[in-house]
Order: sequence, then C-alpha cells, then structure tokens
Amino acid sequence: MTDRTSTKITIPHPAAPDSYITGVLEQLGTSNESQSTQGRRLALILHGSMGHKDYLFQRRLAQRLPQDSFRFDFRGNHESPGVWCYGAFQADVDDLSAVVKHLQSVYGYIVDMIVGHSRGSLVGMRWLCTAPEARTVTTFVNASGRYRMRKALESVALKTWHAEFAANGYYDWTTTVARKPVTVRVYPPDVDMFVNWDTSLVWDRFPAHIHALTIHGLSDKTVPPYDALIYARALGNRSPGTHTLHMLEDADHNFTGRQDEIVDYILEWRDLHERGELKSSGLWMAGVRGKL
Repeated sequence: MTDRTSTKITIPHPAAPDSYITGVLEQLGTSNESQSTQGRRLALILHGSMGHKDYLFQRRLAQRLPQDSFRFDFRGNHESPGVWCYGAFQADVDDLSAVVKHLQSVYGYIVDMIVGHSRGSLVGMRWLCTAPEARTVTTFVNASGRYRMRKALESVALKTWHAEFAANGYYDWTTTVARKPVTVRVYPPDVDMFVNWDTSLVWDRFPAHIHALTIHGLSDKTVPPYDALIYARALGNRSPGTHTLHMLEDADHNFTGRQDEIVDYILEWRDLHERGELKSSGLWMAGVRGKL
C-alpha cells in the first residue's frame, strides 16, 4: 500500500473574512519525508448537497488515488462555517476558486483532476467553464450530476416543500450530516435560484482538452438517469478531450453499497487516461473492462 499523509487544513476565504474552508490534504509519502509540492499534480474532490468531505466515496477515493488530493467542506457544511443555501451554487463556485488559488499560491500545486458528486459536479463544471485556473485540469468526473434543473420541481420532496411554503413561508429540511442531525431553512427564492442555475454552459464553454467521465445510477430517484445522456451528448463532441459514459444498473443517487466499486471505476478510467488510451468518446459498461 502506498504511504500517504492526511493533514486537515483551513483555508481563509477572501470573500468572507470571518469564515474559512476546512479540508483534508492527502499527500503521497510519509510525514517524515521532506518533499516539495511545487509543481505536483493535485485532485480536488467535491461533495454534494448537505454532504461533507468524507461521505460516500470521497474519502475512499482520496486514499486510493495515486496522487495528492484535497477534499473539503463547502461553506455552511460540516466543518466549514457559514450559511448554507439550497440554491447558492455561485457561493460554492467561489469556495472552489478560493481553494484552488490557496493551494496554488501556498503549496505550488497544479490542479489536474476534479471529481464531483451531484451538486459538486455542477459546481466543478461551472468552475471549469469559467475559471482561468482550469486550464491545467486534464480530467473531470461527473457523478450523478443534474442537467435539467427544473426537473427537481417534480420530486416528491419539493412538492412537500411547496405545501410548507404556502403554510409557513419556508421549509425546515432536517437530515443527517456526518452522523449528526442538521436542519436548514429553505425559502421559495432558494428554490428559484436552484432551478434557474444554468447548466447549458457545458455545450460551448467546457474546455476542449479535458477528458470527462460521467457515472450515473440507473435507479437514481433524485436525478433522472437521462441527464447523464445529455452530458454525454454535450461533452462527447469535443477534441482532443473525450467523454466516457458509465451507467450502473441498480445504483441509486448516492451509489449506496457501491462505494468501492465507484472508486474502482474512477481509478481504472484515470489509468486509461494516464496511459493515453482515451482516444474517443463512448459507453463504458459496468463489469466490462474497456469501452464498447
């Protein structure tokens, strides 16, 4: 097993002097080794709504990647203070930007891989489409990412929320984060921001050189699997970058019970990229090595 060191760090936020971002830096090598991080490649791992840096497959992936990585809590989530907002995607993009600039300026890292789950995927895609720093990224993983934002209005959960909006003017969403109960208040304008978030940038502004992998469960009840097909179409006509679509039978939005399997697929796909074997876009079937 490769030796690695895990270090929890906090990153000051330029837009919020009283706030900071908490994350874990995974570095290859032991703490006794004196290694410069100047020019070293780094992967960033982004969690989804009401998630945190260590849930689902994020920590497992970080501890198996054959390169340094950083996973963090967006502001208002788990160990990063701040006010969480259901539709405030731009605040998350600002967090990602702050993280990248800090890791570049303080450590000298070169960000070359972005892995996002659900909301984290959308944040990662917007950053890749708009940030000058994204030019160093070579690979992107979109796990369970939503494309058709207004489809969220058809969910049973949001229909319940709207009944509460009519009665109280807000909805208190209670869930469990890092094994602790958490309640956040959602208002109607928050939902408006969510459903009006523009995902169409990927058609024209997603960098042409980046190789992308979309992983989606066919039993996803949160984000329709058809959204993965839209991303395959949007990202599959670029060059020299490619898009690989990987659909998992009987997998839900969070890949429940499939965490190690997801890590295996990401690592295998990354290895194909490292060996220069990602030549064209295509479909990658679960349990079948290579693209069909």
